[in-house]
Amino acid sequence: MVKINYTLLPVKAHYFFLLAAMGPILPFLPVFGKQLGVSEVVMGGINAVLPILFLVIKPFFGYIIDYFHKKRKIIFISLLIATSLFYFLMVFIPNSETVITIKCGSLHSCNYSSEIKTTLCHWSNGNTSEYIAVDLTSYCTTSSEYVDCLSSNETGTLVCDEPVSGFYLGFSFWAFTILMSLGTIGYNVSNCISDAICFYILGDGCEMKYGKQRVWGTIGFGISALLGGFAMDFLNHDDAQTQGAKDYFPAFSIATLCMIIDILCCFKLKLPPMPKSENIIGDIRTLIKKPHIATFLSFAVFVGICDASVIFYLLWYLEDLAKETGFSSNIKLLEGLTVAVETLCGEVIMFSLSGKILSKIGFGHCLSMCFAFYALRMALIALIPSPWWIIPVEMFMQGPTYALCYTTIVAYASAVAPPGTSGTIQGIVAGMDDGLGFSIGSLVGGVIYRMYGGRMLFIITSVVAITCCIIHSILFNLYFKHSLEKPSNSTPMKTSQASPIEEAAEFETAKFIRNQNNDVAIVN
Repeated sequence: MVKINYTLLPVKAHYFFLLAAMGPILPFLPVFGKQLGVSEVVMGGINAVLPILFLVIKPFFGYIIDYFHKKRKIIFISLLIATSLFYFLMVFIPNSETVITIKCGSLHSCNYSSEIKTTLCHWSNGNTSEYIAVDLTSYCTTSSEYVDCLSSNETGTLVCDEPVSGFYLGFSFWAFTILMSLGTIGYNVSNCISDAICFYILGDGCEMKYGKQRVWGTIGFGISALLGGFAMDFLNHDDAQTQGAKDYFPAFSIATLCMIIDILCCFKLKLPPMPKSENIIGDIRTLIKKPHIATFLSFAVFVGICDASVIFYLLWYLEDLAKETGFSSNIKLLEGLTVAVETLCGEVIMFSLSGKILSKIGFGHCLSMCFAFYALRMALIALIPSPWWIIPVEMFMQGPTYALCYTTIVAYASAVAPPGTSGTIQGIVAGMDDGLGFSIGSLVGGVIYRMYGGRMLFIITSVVAITCCIIHSILFNLYFKHSLEKPSNSTPMKTSQASPIEEAAEFETAKFIRNQNNDVAIVN
């Protein structure tokens, strides 16, 4: 008979619907921007600036949550409402003007595939040189490699890969940039606070149960991403007028509905009273000065760099690869399937097993192992011959990389946090991971992608990951092994339910304590 833990049920529901709201949005933001006309370098620049803001905003809101701990539910729900509004407004952003009229006599040689009705052609009028998409059935006849126009005076509507001049000063670009920035900031802060709230409810010493709560978010994300991708392909029809542009209204509608349900679930969260630190800043300063904590934060940055390559550029790479190989017709469905297998296959399994893995090998060895899996994953992505090969790669590699590594980072952050500072510590760690790490990964990744292409980006990221694996393993085994011992699977009483004497006895029984320096250690 299945027993339901009604204390943790709202936590699971919150993770499910929060991530379900993000499933149809987050994976598609880069390609949504690409459709509007945003280039790789500009998108990389935007995604580089945003994480820098995370680096400041996440610890700030974590501090606010810790300081005003009695009002933390109201603050949290307000953030969710604002995030939902910012993302939904993006659906009303008009497409940029990327359509021009040109004489067919200006067309140069093209790479043509019989599987598609539109191909990329190089066009030059003496002043401007662009690659443009040509509707072959309307204006041209084709041979194996060349397009011959029916008439040298024939004119047609052509779509440029780059928007017409003035796009970056126009409404569409700035509306996209501002709304995406505000929505992404709101989600990232909300997600960080969600983790802190989850650990509040689980109680001290129960960090290993985090994965079993977070896995429900993964399930929600995977289902909604698949539904969003399918809905966009099913409800959109490619023709000469749309030139392959997709209507994202179905995706944003699914996201908004899930966010409304999530907000209702959050009203049911019962947050236990928490001790308040007398000097939050002082406690944090003392903690991060410790060598093993500083090293942990440094490698969290490199985790963010690896994740940024996938989050910001994987779907972009798939779209470019689809154009090269002639698989563009169902690309949104493929993107939705990619996210679905990442979450429903890889993450579900690994989030569920993460507690046992951490208990078995410990935080340090687990982080080194995750870097090795990142290296393998990036190498495999770089080697795929067609976009559909991404399905088995992501099915098996998302779990040992993102899911296991994420659990390792947030669980360790919770384990070392001094009493009353959990929200702030989670904010700092998240700021280093998906703040500074994402910023570096997005900016450098955008430049590499623009100059050398997506394949080279993932090869370079693979080299970075295996280098981190080697260096972290050496540092851990030589210097920090006794500061990052294996966590406990115990279930001590919550702070609000036990006296200091009872808590000490419970921790001693569990053989899991924090010493005076807030180091996590096993007691023999």
